[in-house]
Amino acid sequence: MAKNQTKNDVTKKPRKTYGQKPYQSKGKKTSASKGATVKNKKSAPKKSAPALPLRITPLGGLGEIGKNITLYEYKDEMILVDCGMSFPDEETPGIDIVIPDFTYVLANADKIKGLFLTHGHEDHIGAIPYLLKNFNVPIYATRLTLGLVEAKLKEHRLLESAKLNVVKPGDIIRLGAFSVELIHVNHSIPDAVGMAIRCPAGLCVHTGDFKIDTTPIDDKVIDISRFAELGREGVLAYLADSTNVERPGYTSSERLVGESFSSLFKKAKKNRIIVATFSSNIHRIQQIIDEAVNCGRKVAVSGRSMLNVVNIAAELGYLNVAEGVLIDIEDIKKYTPDKLVIVTTGSQGEPMSALHRIAAGEHRNVEIIPGDMIIISATPIPGNEKLVSKVINELMKRGANVVYEKMYDVHVSGHACQEELKLMLSIVKPKYFIPLHGEQKHLAKHSMLAQSMGMAKENIVVAQNGNVIEVSPKAVKIADHVTAGRVLVDGLGVGDVGSIVLRDRLHLSEHGIIIIVLTMDSVTGEVVSGPDVVSRGFVYVKESEELMAEITELSCDILERCYYKNRGDWNSIKLKLRDGVSKFLYERTRRSPMILPIIMEI
Repeated sequence: MAKNQTKNDVTKKPRKTYGQKPYQSKGKKTSASKGATVKNKKSAPKKSAPALPLRITPLGGLGEIGKNITLYEYKDEMILVDCGMSFPDEETPGIDIVIPDFTYVLANADKIKGLFLTHGHEDHIGAIPYLLKNFNVPIYATRLTLGLVEAKLKEHRLLESAKLNVVKPGDIIRLGAFSVELIHVNHSIPDAVGMAIRCPAGLCVHTGDFKIDTTPIDDKVIDISRFAELGREGVLAYLADSTNVERPGYTSSERLVGESFSSLFKKAKKNRIIVATFSSNIHRIQQIIDEAVNCGRKVAVSGRSMLNVVNIAAELGYLNVAEGVLIDIEDIKKYTPDKLVIVTTGSQGEPMSALHRIAAGEHRNVEIIPGDMIIISATPIPGNEKLVSKVINELMKRGANVVYEKMYDVHVSGHACQEELKLMLSIVKPKYFIPLHGEQKHLAKHSMLAQSMGMAKENIVVAQNGNVIEVSPKAVKIADHVTAGRVLVDGLGVGDVGSIVLRDRLHLSEHGIIIIVLTMDSVTGEVVSGPDVVSRGFVYVKESEELMAEITELSCDILERCYYKNRGDWNSIKLKLRDGVSKFLYERTRRSPMILPIIMEI
C-alpha cells in the first residue's frame, strides 16, 4: 500500500503509472478522506435516476487566463477541480500573484469532499497553499502534479498536515455522491488528466488543459478511445479548455521543437547555448538535455523555479538525465563555451527572472559572451510582449544571437486548436456544453464553434465566474450567482490590498506625489515650521525650483486663511491644502499628482 493512502482509500492493488514505481507522498497520512475509494473503470457505479440537478460553479478561469477553479455540487456534497492563480497585470502594480476569492468555498467547507487537480501548472495549483491555510481539504492528483504541490506546501510550511492522495489515469475515486475518473490527456507538462465526473444527475466530462499529440515525448497519447466510450455512454455536460480556440487547424507536436533544437544546436558550433523556457515544460527540458548530450555539452540550470522542477521531475523519473550531464551553474566557468548549454527561466521577460538579469548584466554567474546563441522557447503570454521584446533587444546589444518563436519552430502550444476542439466535441457528443479557461472572446468563439457543429445555442452556457449553472437531463440554466472574484497577494499580505490601494498606486505611478510638511502649535494653531514641499515622481526639484517656491507660497496663503477660520481643525486644513495645490498644479502643468499634507503638532 502506498504510504500516502489510508486503508479505506484503496479497493484494488495499486497499479504502476506509465511503467514507473508508485510515488510515495511526503504528506501526512490522515483519515480525512475516509470513505473515498479508488476503483478500476469497470467498477463504476450504475447510473441511477436523477433526483436533483447538478450545480456547477466556476469560481475562476472564465473571462480571464488563469486562476482556474470549478466547484461541482450535488445535494449537500461538493468537490473542487483545480485551484490556480494568475499573474498581475498593469492594473495591479506591486502585486505578486492573484488568487480566487474563497468566500463561497469556505462557507461550504463542511460539504466539500475533495480537491482534484488536472495538472501541475501554476494556473491550476498555484493557490492551493492559500486555500489550505483556511481549509485542509483532501487533495487527489497524479504523481508529478502532487510532487509540485508538495514543493509549494513545504515552502508555506503546510506539508506535514496536508492530506495528499496519489491517483493515476484509469482510477475512479468515489467521494459521497460523486465518482471521478481520471483520463490521460496530452499537455505541455506530463501527468495531465481530464476527468469524467459522475453523480445521480448524470455524467460530466471536464477536459482540463489538453491537446491531441499523436507523437508525444513520453509516447503516451491522449486516451481518445476513453472519451469516445464516454460519448457513447451519454455525456450530460462537457466542460472544455478554450485557450487556443481562435487558432485554426491542429496544435503541432512537441517533437517538432526537438527537431528545431537539433538544427540550432549544430548551428551554434563553438558558441555557448542558452535556452529560456517554462520551468514546468518537462518534455521540452528533456529534449534540450538529450540534444546537449548528442552534442557533447554539459547542462546547467538557472532560476529557482527551474531548479525546483528539474529536481522534482528527475527524482520522480519524469526526466531522464545521465550521470554527469547536469552541472552547477556556479561551475560553468570551468567549461569552454562549446561544451555548455544553460537552461533558464525568463521566457516571458519577467523583471526578476534569470534571463532578465542576464540581459541586464546583473546575473551572478552568467555574463553574455558575444556569439552566444540564446533560444527563447516560448510564446509571450498576452500582455508580456513588450517585456520579451525588451529582453531580446538587450541581449542583442550585448552581442548575443537570439532565436525566438517567429524565426524558428522553437515553441509549440500545449492547448488544442480548432480542429482538435471539434474532434473532441464530435466524440464526446454532450447534451450541454460549457466552455472554460479563457477570456470572454475565447468562450464566445468556442460557443460558436460548437454551434457550427450543430449544437443548439440554448444548450451552450457561456458563463462568468460565480455563475451557478444548474444541469439536469431536462434543462441547463444559470440559476444563481455566488461570491467570486480575485484576491491580491502582496508579499505576506493576502487580500489587504483592495481597489482603493490599487487606485492610489496607479495614481502614484502616473502622476507622482507632492508632500507638504508643516508643524503647528496645538494650542494657538500657529505654524511653527514649514511648510516644506517634497516632490517624488512629479518633477525634478532642482530643475523646478520656481514651481516648488510657488507651491510653498500658495500653501502659506492657504494656511493663513485657515488660521482665522478653522483654528485647530486639522482635517479642514489638510483638505484645503490638498484642493488648493491640486488645482494650481493642474492649471500650471495639466498633471494631477497625489497631494499629501502632513501636519505635526507640538
